[in-house]
Formats: sequence, C-alpha cells, structure tokens
Amino acid sequence: MPTGTRPGPRMPGRPGMLPALPPDKVPPKAEPGKPLYTRKPPQRQRPVMDKREQEGERKLHPTRQRPGAGDRRSAAAVIAPPEPRPPRDVTITEGITIRELAEKLDVRAKDLLKTLLDRGVFASINQALDVPTATTLAEAFSGVVNVVSLEEEMVLEVAKEETKESLKPRPPVVTVMGHVDHGKTSLLDAIREADVAGGEAGGITQHIGAYKVVVNDRSVVFVDTPGHEAFTRMRARGAKVTDIVVLVVAADDGVMPQTKEAIDHAKAAKVPIIVAINKIDKPEAQPERVKRQLSDVNLVPAEWGGDTEFVEVSAKQKKGIDKLLETILLVADLRELKANPEAPATGTVLESRVDRGRGPVATVLVQNGTLNLGDFFICGSVFGKVRAMFDDRGRTIKDAPPSTPVEVLGLQGVPEAGDHFQVTEEAKARHIVEYRQGKQRDAAMARTSGARITLDQLHEQLKAGDVKELGIVIKADVQGSVEVLSEMLPKLSTDQVKLKIIGSGVGAVTENDVLLASASGAIVIAFGIRPDRKAMELAQQEHVDIRSHTIIYEVSDELKKAMEGLLEPVIQETYLGRAEVRNTFRVKGAGTVAGCYVVDGVLKRDAQIRVVRDGAVIYTSKLSSLKRFKDDASEVRTGFECGAGIANFNDVKVGDILECFSVQKLSAAEAAGQSVGTAGRK
Repeated sequence: MPTGTRPGPRMPGRPGMLPALPPDKVPPKAEPGKPLYTRKPPQRQRPVMDKREQEGERKLHPTRQRPGAGDRRSAAAVIAPPEPRPPRDVTITEGITIRELAEKLDVRAKDLLKTLLDRGVFASINQALDVPTATTLAEAFSGVVNVVSLEEEMVLEVAKEETKESLKPRPPVVTVMGHVDHGKTSLLDAIREADVAGGEAGGITQHIGAYKVVVNDRSVVFVDTPGHEAFTRMRARGAKVTDIVVLVVAADDGVMPQTKEAIDHAKAAKVPIIVAINKIDKPEAQPERVKRQLSDVNLVPAEWGGDTEFVEVSAKQKKGIDKLLETILLVADLRELKANPEAPATGTVLESRVDRGRGPVATVLVQNGTLNLGDFFICGSVFGKVRAMFDDRGRTIKDAPPSTPVEVLGLQGVPEAGDHFQVTEEAKARHIVEYRQGKQRDAAMARTSGARITLDQLHEQLKAGDVKELGIVIKADVQGSVEVLSEMLPKLSTDQVKLKIIGSGVGAVTENDVLLASASGAIVIAFGIRPDRKAMELAQQEHVDIRSHTIIYEVSDELKKAMEGLLEPVIQETYLGRAEVRNTFRVKGAGTVAGCYVVDGVLKRDAQIRVVRDGAVIYTSKLSSLKRFKDDASEVRTGFECGAGIANFNDVKVGDILECFSVQKLSAAEAAGQSVGTAGRK
C-alpha cells in the first residue's frame, strides 16, 4: 500500500469489514447477571421551595393567564394587588443602617434592598445610608420622615420617660457678657477670689471659662465669655447654654458695640438679663448715663418701671458683689430650673484643646443627667470614654451632676467647641462617629497648591498683580481660637487678594503643618503656641513664613498692613538655643534658680529667654543670672549644665524648656532682602 494513502473499505485482499481491534482494546464481555457498565449515582434532588419563597417568586415574576386553561389553574396564577400601606411616622438619624430602617418601617430588609437595587444602588443590610437616600427609601414605603441627629433622638427618648418626680432643682448657669475691657473677668475674680485676667495675654479674655461658686449654701455656675468683636461665635455659644445673662457695662465708658451685640445674643436665647454697672469707684463714673443708654435698647431699670434688674458694683473694691449674687439667685428661683439627674448625661463642649501630657481635653458643661467615670460618649465627630474628670479648680471628681462644668479626658480627637455632648452606647457611638468622620474626610479632600509667599513679599506681588489667593494654616492653643480666626481672617479679603484657610488645628505647629503650607504656598499663624524645633528648621528649609501671636488684634492688623503695604519694621527673632530644666533651687535674695542642661545651641546671658511648658509659652523675659558651678558665665553651649535665673519669674518647674533668642528690628524691605539672600546662598 502506497505511503500516505488511506485504506478504503473494500481493498483487494481484505473483506468488506474494518480490521479487527487489537486484543488489549477489545471491550470486556458481560458476565451473566451483571451490567456491562456501572451506573452513575443519581443526582441529588433539588430541595422543594418553601411556601414563602414560592410566594415571593410569584410576586417578582407573575405568570400570565393562558387562554383555555382551566379555572383551577388560572385562579392560582392570578395575584391580588398589594394593599396600600398606612402612613407611618419614622424618625431617621444620620448614618442609619438598612436593618434599622427596616425595623422602623416594619418591612423586610430584603424589600428595601430590592428597592435600592432597582435604583442601581448595591448595598448590604448593615450599610449606612445618607439622609437623602434614607428619606426617599422610607417615603417609598409610606413613611412620614422626621430627620434628627443622634443627640436630638436621645433627648426625645429621655423626654418620653421623664416624670415630675424625676426632675430635681439644679444650679443656675450664669453667663457674663459685655464689651472688651469693661471688667467681666475682674468681676468674676472678685466673686471667685481668684486672678484669671492677669494670666490672659494682653489682659483680655480669649477663651471661655466656666466656674462653680457656692453662694449661701447654693451653687451658681458662671461662664465667662470674651468681649472682643472677633469672638462673636464664642459669645453666641455662651448664650446658648445659659439661664441668666449678667451684662457688664463700665460706668465710665457706657454702651459700646459689643454691649449691644451681647444684648442681641441674650434676647435671641430668650434668657433674662441682669445689668452690672462696673467701675463705679472711678471719679469719671456716670451710672445714670449708662441707664439712659440701655433704656434706648429696651433694657429699662426696675426702679424706672421696667423689668430689668440693675446692680452697681466695683470689681476692684468688691462693692455690690453680695447684692449681685442675691439678685442672681432671686431670678433663678423665679425660673424654677430643674433637670433629671438619672438620665444619660447631655451637655455642651465649651472649649477643647490638646494637652501634651494628657492628650485631647474638653471643657464640658453638663446640662442634664449625671456624667460618670467610664461612660461612653459622642461629641460631634469625636468618640470617647470618660477616663478622668476634673472640676474648675483642678480637683478629681467621679461624677458630674447637672449644671456642672468639668474637664473630660479620654477623647479620641479634639471636638469642635459648641458641639453637643451625649452619653450613649459604645457600638452606636462608634458607628455614628465613623459615618461623620467619613463625611468630613470627603469634604476636606481638595487642597490648593502654589508657590511660597511671605507677608513681607505680599504687597510687592500685589502691585505686580501676581497674587490672587493667600493660603493660611491656623494653629492655636484651644479650639475656640481656631474657630474665631477661621471666621475672622477670610473677612479681610479684598478685590486683589483672597485669604483662604487651607488648614487649622489645635496644638503646637508641627512638621505636617509646615509641609502643608509649603505645598500650598501658605503662611502659618501660630496663636498662643510655639512651633517645635523640627518644625522651625523645616520652615527655614522650605521658606515657610510662621507668624506667632498671642493677641487677636495683632493677627488682623498685621494681615491688613501686609495687604496695604504698610508693614512696620520687622522684629526679627533669631533662635540661639534651648535648655531643659532638670532641677530648681530656692536662693535667698535671688529667687528660684533653674538647674539646666543645654540641649541645643547656646544660652547667652544678654539674650531674651522664653519659658515653654507643654508647648505653650508661659513667660518671656531676660536672664538675670547665668552660672557654671560658682562662676558667672557669658554663655553656655550644648552638652553643659548651668544655673539660670529668670528676671521677675520664680514659677519654674522641672521639665520646662528655656528657649533663648535674640531680637533685632529690621525694615520690611531689609527683612525681605535678607530672606532672598539666604535663599540664594542655599
């Protein structure tokens, strides 16, 4: 047979059949009584649908009636239309899950999931819904929606369970308001017998302070608010938590713009006003003029036939203090102030800050219920557990009844001042906080970028028409100051330049703040705090301008002058070194001497010194003495120990940092030229 040819069926020499198979491929013969091939095991029967699933399938995929089918079969295929659901009141909170919404609507969760799927939304049963989606979903199932926050829902639940027997009398909360420098804090000092105003920068109050005072075996809570115009939000916050407003007006100054604004806040909060006419001990005091001016704004004295109590006081000589306290208690008795001490604690965050040793700290005014150690709480987008509580005098307490101002430790972040404080279950609080933080992250994604700029160069670039937007990073010692600066600075924008806040926070200026300012071409404003050493070095490398201030006027004035080209001679500060206080000694005739170890740079006897405690500047002065062993020294370098005395300051403590620096006055042009020259050399 030729190679490559296919054998045909009928070739010579072979029969008309195919050749026989080899022996190894011959199929076996079947044995008697046995099948030739083993049968495969039968497949498992599909489980029969249960009745509910079968009904659900019919609802999803209804069968049409076929012509000619029997009556019995057609009757099974016809599905009755669903009955309309009666309207149902539903309260929706932010971050509500599909499971919780189904329970409130009294429907199956899979019906909600199917409705979302029909709208192109894929969701799981435990997924959080935003308010618009939850509202439309509830309305699709005849729900009458009422949207409230978690805090409002808790208040409504507590109000349902309250009875007259559960409400107990509580101390009144009194807010002291008035114009700047009219003596509000000095009046509180006279009541508390303390000195708070002396510790404020510039002698003006820039934070909210809450204090508890015992008057005739009864407690009164005083809230001190700042009087400068920039702190409008702080004053508005103080009026929201108060029961009585004490309006302080200086007898020698009369009614001023912030006095009228404080009256507006008090009237908006619908709280009674007691007018305290302060500084009556001054020769130029005119109390009758003050009464006439306040009568023009509908605050008529009771002695003139009105309904406003007027008390003449002198905070300096402590005159009229007892009468003012009696008037406060009388007005409080007329209001019949009560609260439920058994309810979960609710309140308001008056102030918040970051403490280096204790972490985030919040000043909270408990308004209802009792706050206990170990309680889980939520305030704004911050979750926490009460790990420690301190009263207004720094003493540790275990519980805080209604109308008690406390400092709370145990927060996971710094809450916004003015946020509502609510004790709740741990799981619920964590869920709401995660939802709120996710919303905040989405809102804070956009960041601007640009070239670096300093205030000294701002006016030059404005002339050339280069600057369109100036970014600002704000860091302050407390949250209230951050809010005020964030609201005040954008209002300084002009047609040529727009001020934009690109970042803000509480605590010392860190490297991250400098990097943000560098990437965004922004300046850093440090209010009441100091940048750490690494942040200062990075700022010099990145040519980021850090401006430190302690008084609110200086910030706005400097930015205005920078935009108008009227910058006064620049006070240039040169960092020399820093030393750590390791021990303190009392020396007769010399006061307190700090035993120091120079950590960085050099300490010079003729230089300025700054005492830094927990990242905040406590005092600024000069070195009154500098010694190595028993010998006077002109300077002490890194790695050496020394004894240092600070002029007019004896409250040095172990762990304080002594920062040494020199001050030099330069014109704005010289300072700008030096910065350009330094950049060129680098």
